Amino acid sequence: MLKVKILGSAAGGGFPQWNCNCDCCSKIWAGDDDAVARTQSSLAVTVDDENWFLLNASPDIRQQIQDNPCLHPKHGKRHSPIVGAILTNADVDHIGGLLTLRESHPLAIYATKRVMGVLGGNSLFNILNPEFVDRRDLPVHQKTELLFKDGTASGIEVELFPVPGKIALYLEDESKGDNFGSVPEDTVGLCISSKKTGQHFYYLPGCSAMPDELCDRVRDADVVFFDGTTWIDEEMIKTGCGVKTGQRMGHMCMDGPEGSIEAFKDLNVKRKIFIHINNTNPALLNSSSERAQTEEAGWEIGFDGMEVLL
Repeated sequence: MLKVKILGSAAGGGFPQWNCNCDCCSKIWAGDDDAVARTQSSLAVTVDDENWFLLNASPDIRQQIQDNPCLHPKHGKRHSPIVGAILTNADVDHIGGLLTLRESHPLAIYATKRVMGVLGGNSLFNILNPEFVDRRDLPVHQKTELLFKDGTASGIEVELFPVPGKIALYLEDESKGDNFGSVPEDTVGLCISSKKTGQHFYYLPGCSAMPDELCDRVRDADVVFFDGTTWIDEEMIKTGCGVKTGQRMGHMCMDGPEGSIEAFKDLNVKRKIFIHINNTNPALLNSSSERAQTEEAGWEIGFDGMEVLL
């Protein structure tokens, strides 16, 4: 068994975003049931219903733990079923939650050397006591079994692979040209599998394009959780909520000839689930034409608490 829980299905800022009154967020503020609140992007995975690895650590992790009984303390005075975290990039909405996991709890954090370098270069993350928290580099294009803090095998294997994306906003260097200093290991996708059964799924919360090699990788997959940040590339601009396109932020849009719905059309993926959905994206609204179009194309809109079994 491989069990996946969506802890947070929204992009950075959550839904509603604390300072946003766009057409989507305004429905949440008004209590309109056409919109359902969502926390910031994160998944959790287990093969034994006892030990859970986070896939990214959202700044909303405390609320996500409270909202999901499977993550509640269960044994003794101090305990957590959370045994580790795998990071796909160094975006604030994917690493901010690490600071909440600071009460001397045994953890194993996995990421590329590039992302580990970001954590190591920021003294704030030293609040994670190294006597309790291991930082383990993960190579790309190599299947690796995750280990608990004590070195015991978890039964979960992960393979990291670079995907088109962008360096985290706070690390951008305009002197480095159009890519702002981005390198391939800044953004990775994950293939998570059960060592016992071989069942696996893909997790790509940030992706700005679908080159042939990525299409070939996910073709015929059972489950793909994929970046659903914006509906159209100029969404932030057209809604009056920002000045950047989705591409400038390192994300594909859902709609259009260059969008993810079109890119996945002939890949025969059994379940396609959008996550990391921005608060301006009209596909968040239950009654929107964009939601209907998404579902007609065979996609699901992920939601907090959604559970998938493989």
